[in-house]
Amino acid sequence: MELLARIPKDRIAVLIGKAGRTRKMLEKASGASLEIDSATGDVSAIWEEEEIDPILKMKMPDVIRAIGRGLAPNRAVRLLDDEVFLRMYDIREWVGRQPNQTRRMRSRLIGRNGRIRSLIEEMSQTEMAIYGSTVLVIGDEDGLALATPAIENILNGAEHGTVLHGLEQDRKRMRIQSRSLDTYDTGKGSSDSFDALVPELADARRRRERRFKSAQVDPDDEEEVSEMLELAEDESITYGEE
Repeated sequence: MELLARIPKDRIAVLIGKAGRTRKMLEKASGASLEIDSATGDVSAIWEEEEIDPILKMKMPDVIRAIGRGLAPNRAVRLLDDEVFLRMYDIREWVGRQPNQTRRMRSRLIGRNGRIRSLIEEMSQTEMAIYGSTVLVIGDEDGLALATPAIENILNGAEHGTVLHGLEQDRKRMRIQSRSLDTYDTGKGSSDSFDALVPELADARRRRERRFKSAQVDPDDEEEVSEMLELAEDESITYGEE
């Protein structure tokens, strides 16, 4: 049996679900049998399959922590995907252990009618949960890269307008970067990077340079004239009647 995480006692019922449906859903998704200690909040797993995915075993504790910290189970199970990750913050690290300051900061993160939290989620394509003194956010790497500065700036006391403006600018920059063309190093110098994108461009350039060079021969030099008249490997003469 492997201890996964310890969750608050008032979240045990959420983890189990009505008639045990949530626990069964998590067991099916992870391939583990869950043991929940209602006295301590400890959640342990017995892995039924010997060759279980090690990444799955590594991410399962995050799923339990996310549910324990206020995230809905059907959202927390997304953490089992390879590209979804968890990040947690303890508000007390910014405001200390005074309950009134923790409540004030929670209110700043949520906003009136949940507006600030909703905007951060929408603009970064992440999901947030605020429970007690904990702020939790899940998403892919790009989403977390957008949401993290916004959350930390609010915790540091920045104004909402400034935070949201910065988040929008970061999102625009990320979109521009994602649309930019990838460049490839061909090992033949920087001038060949564009050649790799346009087929036969290099051949056309060589033919042009050859014709230009040929136009500079001395007409009195028979050897140069003879060399100019020779056909290249990729050239031929076709005869036809007019």
